[in-house]
Amino acid sequence: MRRREWLLTMGGAAAALCPGQEQIPAHPSGLQYPTLSFEPPTPDEYRHVLDSGAIAYLVEDHELPLISLSLTLRVGGYQVPEENTGLASFTGSQMRAGGTVSISARDFDENAAFLATNLSSNISGTSGGASVNCLTQNLDASLAMLFDMLKNPGFDAERLELALTQSKQRLPRRNDRLGRILSREFSRLMRGKHFTTRHLTDSTLQTITPDLIRQFHQDYYTPQDMIFAVSGDFDTADIIKRLNASLADGWPANTKTPGEIPVPGNQPVPGVYMVNKTSRDINQSHVAIGHLGIQRSNPDASRVRVMNSILGGGGFTSRIMTRVRSDEGLAYSAFSRFQPGTYYPGVFQAGFQSRNATCAQAASIILEEIKRIQNEQVSANELDTAKNYLIEIFPRFFATAGQVAGTFASDEFTKREKDYWQKFRQRIADVSIQDVMNTAQTYLKPDKLVILAVGDQEAILRGNPDNPEYNFESLDPDGKIQSIPLPDPVTMEYPEG
Repeated sequence: MRRREWLLTMGGAAAALCPGQEQIPAHPSGLQYPTLSFEPPTPDEYRHVLDSGAIAYLVEDHELPLISLSLTLRVGGYQVPEENTGLASFTGSQMRAGGTVSISARDFDENAAFLATNLSSNISGTSGGASVNCLTQNLDASLAMLFDMLKNPGFDAERLELALTQSKQRLPRRNDRLGRILSREFSRLMRGKHFTTRHLTDSTLQTITPDLIRQFHQDYYTPQDMIFAVSGDFDTADIIKRLNASLADGWPANTKTPGEIPVPGNQPVPGVYMVNKTSRDINQSHVAIGHLGIQRSNPDASRVRVMNSILGGGGFTSRIMTRVRSDEGLAYSAFSRFQPGTYYPGVFQAGFQSRNATCAQAASIILEEIKRIQNEQVSANELDTAKNYLIEIFPRFFATAGQVAGTFASDEFTKREKDYWQKFRQRIADVSIQDVMNTAQTYLKPDKLVILAVGDQEAILRGNPDNPEYNFESLDPDGKIQSIPLPDPVTMEYPEG
């Protein structure tokens, strides 16, 4: 928008808010806005049970001649033995890449391109999914392609071999990036060696064959386990008929039940850990600080959300960002996350990137802020800022038809309580200053913190001669630094000792 048009628009807005020239405030801070009124939709408005037992959330939106459909089902990497790590993710990707039993992979790609239809499929650690986005006029052909892909995947051997080769070529580079090393090793410290830290290796790649992929698909892909989210330019009754017809016949009988998602039993060992990764071009290191957290079902989850927003989750208004970046200039970004886990406790994590010499100081500041929010009441302004932000962004969850359908389908899959969104804002609004302190004292555990730094270990430990009082040894309960060796990037085997 050009400057003159912008000025006219803003002037009109001010006049609308403050009719009469004498009522226009002297400063924008004096503007008063009407109270935002928004009531979220309820899932029952859009929920439909299909003939197969599958669930569909259908949200019409006739603004554009487009339709978006996605589905989720209970299949994931957790169902794969460790020696076949990667089988689930390759099954998901090759369903789309490998054509179908009756259509070659190349023809399948060309047909999708001709229709201007986007098709995808995937399997993650705890769920599988597929999607189609198309023009309304091409819905029939696009749905036929989607369900042919889901029911009768071809798993083209050449496409699979190409994908396996590309993955194998990426293995040697897994120790190249500090951020990737930090994420991997921090997860390993939190969850244990054999839980969420399983990785592709040269040996596991060799086990993945078209026959094994076909069997995995047959084991778990079944219509009754699917949850659909459909939005766009359609008639609800008509799309129900189309989905029922697509799910009616021709599906192979699944041979296994999904089973329960396993829960990690690892208890992290507090302390300071370091991974030595030197670089002549980079004088910065990555640091993560954290411990196990809570599950989504925890009754204090809303209080934890508000508390963490003040501590480090609220961007430039949070304490960690203010002190580490704005006050001390030690990092471009510093944060904390306290995301509740869906199936088992999540992780509280704070982190930053800083010059090697100042990492200890930045880490010390974060620990100070963790203890301060436990022992000193937050200000009314901090609490209001955090609560207002969380309440005012609430409509974003339902801003489009796609978000409405997707949110409710995700809630159905993870079995979230039906009235969660109706109570969300009130739970946030009810959080008090004392609640923040009580929550911090209950759920932040300074004595159980794992501190991990990845970078030039010698430079990190040398610290800043101008501030010698900051050092990592003082952050460890025993004054020790535990070194984590880098694994072989191809085999992911760690050196002994």
